Amino acid sequence: MSNENIQRRGLMLVLSSPSGAGKTTLSRQLLETDKNISLSVSATTRPMRPGEVHGKDYWFLSAEEFDKWREQDRFLEYAVVFGNRYGTPQELVAGALSAGQDVLFDIDWQGTKQLKEKMPEDVVSVFILPPSHEELERRLHNRAQDSEDVVKARMAKAVDEMSHWDEYEYVIVNTDVGKALKDIQAILNAERLKRDRQTGISEFVRKLI
Repeated sequence: MSNENIQRRGLMLVLSSPSGAGKTTLSRQLLETDKNISLSVSATTRPMRPGEVHGKDYWFLSAEEFDKWREQDRFLEYAVVFGNRYGTPQELVAGALSAGQDVLFDIDWQGTKQLKEKMPEDVVSVFILPPSHEELERRLHNRAQDSEDVVKARMAKAVDEMSHWDEYEYVIVNTDVGKALKDIQAILNAERLKRDRQTGISEFVRKLI
């Protein structure tokens, strides 16, 4: 039996970064290259956009449904963003972890803190930093034709987010996307091999000896 065949518990991989640090690109590439990790599907109260699918892109809930789920403690974490509620359904994530499936979270430091409070043993947190202040500012300028005031507001928000870097287990400076992806894959592979996550290792060793 190879190590891949030993039963294990999945993990929750959190990637956080300021806007413009490359987190979205890295998340997409990780999902494309690793079939044992899937993106967490959030619940939201925002309206469904053309082409979106309920249960695939988001779980679309009314404000009343969302509040009921929150009162029933069905969210691992939740937040209000631009007037809309977003939350991570606990039951779906717990089911994936029990089946040995890893789950990727694209959330900020506040959501990460909530996840750690609910399921600390399952969370692996990674913070992505830009290579420099100047490069981050350049990327934010290039993302859209926004006014200088909007760019300054985004930069201030990014600076605030970066101040929470030391709340994460791993920190990656995204100077090169290819290298940053390999670093994330290395973290993921090492965390998958942790003894406590290999739930079938005791039985495997028992048969060996």
